[in-house]
Amino acid sequence: MKSTTIYLSEETEANLQKLATQTGKSIPEIIQELITDYLTKKTQKLPKSVGMGSSGRSDLSSKAEELLWTEE
Repeated sequence: MKSTTIYLSEETEANLQKLATQTGKSIPEIIQELITDYLTKKTQKLPKSVGMGSSGRSDLSSKAEELLWTEE
């Protein structure tokens, strides 16, 4: 594993220390888990169904009534 230096606010460091004490894990272990979880969530592909109902219009909420009663 590669060593990396990060800068943390005092509040974040204190919160990490509390979590380390509560879980019995080291701060580096917790940081590694957090980064791994974050990257997993960010790199997951969205289901193909996301966006299927998109109309392509950006004015739907402001023109809803007008659009409902317009015949095409």
